[in-house]
Amino acid sequence: MIPFSRYTNVSEATGILAGFLLFAASLTPLQLSAQGLSGPSSVQADLEPGDGLTDPQFRSDFPRTIAPGYFAWKDQLAKDHGVRFNFDYLALGQSSNADLGEGQASGGIARFYGIWQATENGSLTFKIENRHAYGAVAPQFFGFDGGALSIPGTAFNDNGTLLTNLYWTQRAADGAWTVQIGQIDVTDFLDVYGLVSPYTSFQNLAFNTNPTINAPNPGLGIAAGAKLGSNFYAVASLADANADPAHPDLNVFSDGDLFKSLEIGYTSGFDRLYFDNIHLTLWHADAATDGSRAEDYGASFSAAWFLDNKWMPFLRAGASKGTAALYERSVSAGVGYYARNTDLAGIGLNWAEANGIPGSQATMEMFYRFSISPGLQITPSLQFIDNPLLNPGQSSITILSLRARVVF
Repeated sequence: MIPFSRYTNVSEATGILAGFLLFAASLTPLQLSAQGLSGPSSVQADLEPGDGLTDPQFRSDFPRTIAPGYFAWKDQLAKDHGVRFNFDYLALGQSSNADLGEGQASGGIARFYGIWQATENGSLTFKIENRHAYGAVAPQFFGFDGGALSIPGTAFNDNGTLLTNLYWTQRAADGAWTVQIGQIDVTDFLDVYGLVSPYTSFQNLAFNTNPTINAPNPGLGIAAGAKLGSNFYAVASLADANADPAHPDLNVFSDGDLFKSLEIGYTSGFDRLYFDNIHLTLWHADAATDGSRAEDYGASFSAAWFLDNKWMPFLRAGASKGTAALYERSVSAGVGYYARNTDLAGIGLNWAEANGIPGSQATMEMFYRFSISPGLQITPSLQFIDNPLLNPGQSSITILSLRARVVF
């Protein structure tokens, strides 16, 4: 594991990461194997075309067709040295009819991520990204700007350059347990289901990681998962509740402010862990020693099942003490549909209450992701927010969005 306290900013950590890759390229070949604790928004999932489906179909092979030599080199690097990586760029533009705020938001995310399979059962995962707004408002804050207690563009903020992953994964040879330690993002595996990724599925936080969970930013932590028989599993994590991925460090051990989680779940098979999944998640976040955050805790439930490898109905609910999470209570339900060419359509409905704000807010999101190729996706979407809690003068807000993702 990298001693993050030695590096004061992301640029220094980037140099160390480059050194790891050069070292990895000099090693003997290893067979790539599946990562543990990997949800749909994790590096492992983003490296796989077609949402991890066994037989993805696409309309074209762009951008491989415009740079065949580069992609052939990437394939050979994975085969010979166990190093897989991607560069991708995501852009999101949104417009609303809110009578408050700017009325539009836009932003982008540039990412470099990958996995080095260093040993048969051990690997290093890395991800560096730059999140930026194109204009005055980033999509992540667009709901607040228009008076809705809502995050309609999860992850599309203006936080700059971040080290969101740099951790070691160790697995049992038979897959019975997995441990991750280092710079982790707990939302990669915490309370996930098949449509959780804001990069490929729903964009509103109501349908991503449960909005009643006060999940920390990516930072130093440890997570472990274990099979409990042929269908049940447990996942636990311990992470820095005050993490800042722009300045990764070891302060968690000096201030003791921690985020803890425990999940117990059932799946039809561990090769379909986030396709067929029912689980209960318990979590607790310590109060910040500087008084900036009160103690928070809660529980969430999720059930999703992939029917005929096409339909994915889901039901998710959560409740928290409500001091720092977006919502105090939340219930979401909906369905995803995988069409031909690995296109994905989804519709979700959410009801939520917030701590200290009277009334409730309802959110609907529907989207259609055109999977043009393994490296190109275009996703128009519509969000409708009824009774926006921060704008009682407007009965509802409609948000139109267009997201694009290109992968190299």
